[in-house]
Amino acid sequence: MIASANRTTDDLQEANVFTTALSIATNKGLPKRTLGALAMAFALTGCVSANAGSDGRYATPIGNAPVITNETPYSNALRCLAGHVPGSAAATRIAVGNIRDYTGKQEADGTGMKITQGASLMAMSALGKAGVPLVERYDTAITELELKYTNNKLIGDAAEGDYRKIYAGEIRGSDYYLVGGITELNFNIHSGGLNAGFAEGGDMGAGASASASSYVMNIGLDLRLVNSRTLEVVDYVSYQKQIVGREIRAGVFDFFGGNLFSIGAGTGGQEPIQLAVRSVIERAVLKLLVPLYAVNPSDCVRFPGNKDPMGQIDYRQANPQAVQPVANRQRVAEAPAEARPARAAKVENDPYAYYSEPTFNDGLRGGVN
Repeated sequence: MIASANRTTDDLQEANVFTTALSIATNKGLPKRTLGALAMAFALTGCVSANAGSDGRYATPIGNAPVITNETPYSNALRCLAGHVPGSAAATRIAVGNIRDYTGKQEADGTGMKITQGASLMAMSALGKAGVPLVERYDTAITELELKYTNNKLIGDAAEGDYRKIYAGEIRGSDYYLVGGITELNFNIHSGGLNAGFAEGGDMGAGASASASSYVMNIGLDLRLVNSRTLEVVDYVSYQKQIVGREIRAGVFDFFGGNLFSIGAGTGGQEPIQLAVRSVIERAVLKLLVPLYAVNPSDCVRFPGNKDPMGQIDYRQANPQAVQPVANRQRVAEAPAEARPARAAKVENDPYAYYSEPTFNDGLRGGVN
């Protein structure tokens, strides 16, 4: 009742303002077209109210798209890989460090960066999809604060008067950690367009026009997998992905009774840049995990025609001597032996070599779980 009363009062006030304005405009002899525009403007004000409705909202949000999982073409392959990751306490644990945006590109209006600053979070999600045991090293502020309170006997658990205790070896360690950054953002690698138009002869002839344009840009990512005990870089990835945008427009115009009428329509779209970043990260994580857990890539990466959905990538590019770990695997990576087999000097660049099966013999540099 109160909301209805408030709205009625608002309507009466708007009506009084409109009546007063219309009277002034009529007395001043304004043309009918101006009076019509004035009437329409005041009529539209009735669609906007400063009072919330009974549901506590000023307006109902438009759109009804449901919340869905954030998928890339590599998400299913990562989930498949989870079936090959050991589920025991002896499984290799990975931490994610800072994966920064090194492009330095900002929006022209200064509202923010062009590339997401949450690449580390995307990498954690990718590792989570693959079922990899994770340990937190990215944001330890809460843990450090609680350790400080616990050390001062300020945190109590369970029984009244008892306090939490700190035990040696309570925090799980990592075997490897993932770091790197987004290193490239290149605009307008290629662009092109087509324009066409037609017009009838004479001053009052009709006409039509159409145009189409496209452009290509790309992003680049560099990641490395580091042995947490020896700080040796055991594997690395350098990938890039191109992003395409398109736009199509068409229009017609004609003269009727001395008046010009013009109608235009168009459509356009661009691959989401941040989704492209997520795709590159998931592809890189997939590349790093396959040799780490000695998985045959063909077991999980079954795409139509045996082709990577985002371009054929040589599996052996970053680690041409990916190898099978020894039979007695230990969770903690062993220190590397003094003599290691030399890495292959030549990297195969056959674009279709990604699906050829690698040879597993000696393990990753720095040891494997």
